[in-house]
Amino acid sequence: MKVTIENKKGLNKDLKVFIDKKTIGTYMDDKYEEIKKTVSIKGFRPGKVPKEVLKRQFGKAIFGEVLDKVLKETSTKAIEENKIKPAGQPKIDLKTYGEDKDLEYIISVTELPKVEIKSIENVKYDDYHVKIENSETDNRIKEIAKNQKNYQEVEKEIKSTEGNLVVFDYKAKINGKDFTGGEGKNTQLILGKDLFIKGFDKQLIGVKKNDEKLVDVTLPENYPQKEFANKKAQFNCKIITVKKSEVTKIDDTFAKNLGAKDLSDLKILISKQINDEYKNSLDALGKKQILKELEKFKVDEIPENLIEEEVKVLSQGMKEDEIKKKKKKFEETAKKRIKIGLILNEFGEQNKIKVEEHEIQAEVQKQLKMMPGQEKMVMEFYQKNPSALASLRGNVYEEKIINVIKSKAKPNKKEITKEQAEKILKEANKVDHHDHNHDHDHDHDAHKNTITSTTKKSISTKKAKTLAQKSKKAKKVSKK
Repeated sequence: MKVTIENKKGLNKDLKVFIDKKTIGTYMDDKYEEIKKTVSIKGFRPGKVPKEVLKRQFGKAIFGEVLDKVLKETSTKAIEENKIKPAGQPKIDLKTYGEDKDLEYIISVTELPKVEIKSIENVKYDDYHVKIENSETDNRIKEIAKNQKNYQEVEKEIKSTEGNLVVFDYKAKINGKDFTGGEGKNTQLILGKDLFIKGFDKQLIGVKKNDEKLVDVTLPENYPQKEFANKKAQFNCKIITVKKSEVTKIDDTFAKNLGAKDLSDLKILISKQINDEYKNSLDALGKKQILKELEKFKVDEIPENLIEEEVKVLSQGMKEDEIKKKKKKFEETAKKRIKIGLILNEFGEQNKIKVEEHEIQAEVQKQLKMMPGQEKMVMEFYQKNPSALASLRGNVYEEKIINVIKSKAKPNKKEITKEQAEKILKEANKVDHHDHNHDHDHDHDAHKNTITSTTKKSISTKKAKTLAQKSKKAKKVSKK
């Protein structure tokens, strides 16, 4: 294989690739040998069909398949050997080709521009830590205690009142007859909440332990057995116990019930929990500042083909006239996004940042936890949409890069109160709301996926594809 670089204009290069007919012939012979083992032709024993017969019957189809293979292998090798990082999909133009001919073709490729990232340590961002006051932690613990009902059994002669918890067994009848779902054991009701059947718990006010009480109600419209919906039923209730809500004592036992070692440990955990509620949002602000700083880095030239692709993404679903009107704005946004994508990608490559499979799975698991009851649907979505999984990989990749940049950059450490954190986030949300030109949305991974995978993509032309399609006939014959 002989490769020469022609017509170098800025980021655009043409690579002329020449492969002599002897090499093509070797590929063809290998393919004939492969097919000979399986093809079945009348008058010849399996594996004994002469090459001339195979050539006459399947020559064109076999050449199409061989051509496609040669183009993929040699074009990838030519790009790699010339240390070219393609921006987008390279194009191939076949000049001469044929079974007994030399192969000559041109690879038109747009190269990624050089990116200067030496001054990464000068990047500045705000690193917030929210100081949680003791009173804030104490108030949160009191809220938890308040919502944790502590019910204690009352003496058997004391009658139930609103707010009490009544535990009972029941047997219900409609017109004196048993019905499906008309029996229950150890049923618990908090009187006054009316959460069982409308008007039911009011009739249990005034009952004592071991009482029997008849309760008359109308079964609800949405009763599981439709034939009993809206029917009048009588419930015979046997009261097991009556319990009264008592104030939960905030002590070490209370803390242990919540999974802490003791009350002091619980206060630390709750303080961290409150801090974490603000951490993600404040970290996102720090990330925006870093991305804004990266815009100042020098990138010689933004590849036109990447700008076109990004504009398509930005204008998706819009009408032609609207796209024309906003074209300049879209191009500016596209350039900024691609520039940052290129910088992040270059930094990732220089620092050998990779995304491991277990990190992708951990991210999927995070999403499963956020959507309880819909786990199966989420898993199926990722299984059926490789592009969604690639996007997830891009997000993880970007986060890893940002974290490494943070470790090398200059953080402006700020300890702030909860109130200050709320004010900062409120102001940031106002800016976001009024700024419709989101230059730093989390979609740089779209460009990174394009940038990092271009050299791995198979490269072919319309002519080559047409010839390769014909080769499928040879495959079909070989399977007979």
